[in-house]
Amino acid sequence: MLRIGSVVMGASDVRRATAFWTAALGYVPREEPEDDWVVLVHPRGTGAQISLGLSETPVRERPRVHLDLYAGDAEDQAAEVERLLALGAHRVDWDSYPEDADFVVLADTEGNRFCVIDTGRA
Repeated sequence: MLRIGSVVMGASDVRRATAFWTAALGYVPREEPEDDWVVLVHPRGTGAQISLGLSETPVRERPRVHLDLYAGDAEDQAAEVERLLALGAHRVDWDSYPEDADFVVLADTEGNRFCVIDTGRA
């Protein structure tokens, strides 16, 4: 049976992206980061890895793959969004939010989009 081992994202500055994602998720580099590649893992070795690879490809406005980061409830979601913004993320002006969206679309320091989800809704 297969399982997800790593989600791979492109970065024009792998070290900057590494700094953002290690602070955002508490992940650590699996081995010494290089200028063009790093694999980040949960410190307890659980869950999917995040791999960051040097890329010259421009960021897509509507990427086909992105991360969903789960927050416990609306209060936790708001706090996490503010924390991620302070780390260098930015809000994405996205025109496809449903009226009662349980997610907020952000982009990391490299422009890679991700969502912060309020999982406390029924």
